[in-house]
Order: sequence, then C-alpha cells, then structure tokens
Amino acid sequence: MLLYSKPYSPLQKKRPEDFGYRYFALKFQDDPVDLIVISKKGEEKLAKPLLFYCQDCQPQPVIKYGEKGLLGTLPFDEKPFLEEFHIVVPGKPFIPIIADTAILGPQYQYYKNRESALPPKAFLERNSLDYYVYRNNFILKQLSKERWVKSRKLVVTGNAEGSSVAAKMAAVNKKVTHLIYSGGNPYGKIMNQLAQARYEEKDSLPQADRTIAYWKTVVANSRTINLDGGDCYKTTYEFSLPQKENLMQLEIPVLFAYATGDWSAAFNDLFQIETIREQKTNFQFRSYRSLEHGYYPVAGHHKPDYAQYNWEKVGRDWLEWLNTNT
Repeated sequence: MLLYSKPYSPLQKKRPEDFGYRYFALKFQDDPVDLIVISKKGEEKLAKPLLFYCQDCQPQPVIKYGEKGLLGTLPFDEKPFLEEFHIVVPGKPFIPIIADTAILGPQYQYYKNRESALPPKAFLERNSLDYYVYRNNFILKQLSKERWVKSRKLVVTGNAEGSSVAAKMAAVNKKVTHLIYSGGNPYGKIMNQLAQARYEEKDSLPQADRTIAYWKTVVANSRTINLDGGDCYKTTYEFSLPQKENLMQLEIPVLFAYATGDWSAAFNDLFQIETIREQKTNFQFRSYRSLEHGYYPVAGHHKPDYAQYNWEKVGRDWLEWLNTNT
C-alpha cells in the first residue's frame, strides 16, 4: 500500500526537488545512477549519518505521484528517522527516478512501452544481486566525501529482495555499522517459491515438482538474461543464492524483521535457531504474527487484507531498535 501526501499540479512534469528531496546523478561503470536524499527540512547540510534503503526488485520509479499527490516514497513515515539520519534511496538502473502514475503499468512498474509490458532491456540486463551490491557501495563511497555525511554510523536496510542486497552490502563493506534485514529469506528466493508451491500443490497439480524443474533450468542457464517478461534466469539465480553465510559472518548489530504468514517465515525461524546455536548475540528478531509478506493481515488462503496497514508499526520498531543499538 502506498499512501498519498503533498499535492501537485498536473500541468507540468515534476522533479524530485518539487517534493523536498535532493537529487544526485552519478556514473557507475558508464551507467547513469540516479538517487535521492531525504533530509529534515532546514538540515540538509547538517552532518548526519546515512540510512541507505534498498528497494525490492520491481522496476518502479522511486518517486511516484498522481492526481492526488505524492505516493509514499518509503513504505513507512520517514520523518522520525530524519532527526538522526539522511535517508538515501537509489533508483533502479535505466528506470526514471520519478514518474507520474498515469504512465506506469500494474504495481507502478515502468515499461519501455505499455503494449510490450516489459521494462527497458538495460534494466533487465542489470537487475542482478551483484550489480546492486557493488553499485550501491560505490554510491556510499561517493557520498562519504560530502561534508553533510557523518561516517561514524552507516545503516543499510532493504525489504524483500532488497534485503539480500543489503545483507551482501554489509558483508563486503566494512563501513556498514547496522543492518536491518526485512521480509527476506536467508536461504534464497527459490525457497520462497518452493514453499508456496508445496502449499498450493495437489496430487493432480505437482507444483513443487515444477518449481524444482524450473530451478534446474535456472542453474543450467545462470548467466542467461532472457527478455521474455518476469525475472530472467540470471536474476533468479543470484537472488536465490543463500545469504546465510554473509549474514553469519557479521559482527555488527543486525535486526531481522519478518511476518509469520510469509512463505519465508520458516526459513527466518531456522536462521534464528542457527544464530542461537552459534551463540551470535548481535542478531535480534522481530516476527509479526498472522501477517503476510507485505505486513498485511492474512485474510485466508494467504490473501492479504489491504484494509489494515502495518508498515508504520514496522518502521517504529526499526527506529526503536536503532535507538537501542547505537
């Protein structure tokens, strides 16, 4: 669910600055990199640590607006975080950083053209775990040169597939001091798909067998970028690589947030059991009972009840954790 705020005029295209955000354009491996920085009004130049937010995998613009105004850029209210942090949100490669919802497809996805229902080829070619990890750490390196950035604390967070990006960023970037891992699966994306298949399968509908057969195809074509809609084999393969070892090696404070009605819940529980066995005291876990992947109540048969929005509580829990793990 995306909440509206801040009215806009439909007579002209908008810029990030029109909504109070700072916009930065960088270059990474000759690719354009767009990002916004969200700061407390009047404190844009005040030195603060960064909170870096990794989006999910969909080709959505970071900033989306329509006739009713701006949709929520983050899934929770960012204002309480701005007392201590500047929030950094990078765009997706070759996806505009800002767009009117009138030109977007289902789930606010950006398509090269509406008829094909496909995002730009350049996005599909770069929509991989390692690309995001090394691009994002490049962004952090560039921003660390700014006088308004304090380096003593660096929080990296992501939701769903963004959690895998955040986990590996923290594993390879020793300047990251805190990690918030939300809605992910430390054993990889394919395990979510297999758990869902097991739930849905019947004797006459061997969904799990089909998922395992698909995984064999993915592994055999792990470098292939097939442009036929959905995630390509390379994307699925990289996001299915378990982040367990990257996470286990971390000594920094780590918060795991997950919903017990998510397909990944059992795997998050398993990882928690293993951290206890390994006596890893730097991990804390927050499970949200009877909620599904997007932190909505489960209305039956894993169908979300969109009438109840719980991301604000999740955001408050993140901030509380950060305040107690300085």
